[in-house]
Amino acid sequence: MESKSENKGIWKYGDQWEEELLFLKSIIDKTELTETTKWGGPVYVYEKKNVIGLGGFKDYFAIWFFNGVFLKDEKKKLINAQEEVTKSLRQWRFTSKDQVNEKEVLEYIYEAIENEKQGKVIKPTKKEAIVSELLNAEMAKNPDLKSAFEKFSPYKQYEFLEYIETAKQEKTKLSRIEKVIPMILANVGLNDKYR
Repeated sequence: MESKSENKGIWKYGDQWEEELLFLKSIIDKTELTETTKWGGPVYVYEKKNVIGLGGFKDYFAIWFFNGVFLKDEKKKLINAQEEVTKSLRQWRFTSKDQVNEKEVLEYIYEAIENEKQGKVIKPTKKEAIVSELLNAEMAKNPDLKSAFEKFSPYKQYEFLEYIETAKQEKTKLSRIEKVIPMILANVGLNDKYR
């Protein structure tokens, strides 16, 4: 039986920020977002679309804005945790509860909800611009998977990403990921058997 902390992936440091994360939750509860649990942590959705998530890390705790790229960010709070990799995700990091200004946090969240209502999302531009946040989360937990995936040609990587991301529902995406993980680890391309 594996312990709960091992299973939390990127949320494994949540416990050390318990009070701070509860404080952030109490702020988010004032909005119309619905709390769900995805990837082992709280994710807040508007009409089934991911708007924000909370995470505890080793040196900070953070709010993730899934489409944070569209926020005006006048207070210069947001960072892109992985340049080049994440097109739209942005993080607002805190190292203490005192840094959390409820009014500012709510302003950003309301703006994020408004953007969601207006349907602002990044449309993949070039063919290779599919990003699977779900697969990225899996690879973050599993370095072997990441290195195996990186061995594929861009075209084969694209086939996997397209296969995952063309699913409309989150649970379908997750079951497709389950299905392709053994293939990726075995270095078998998605359509190899047809070639």
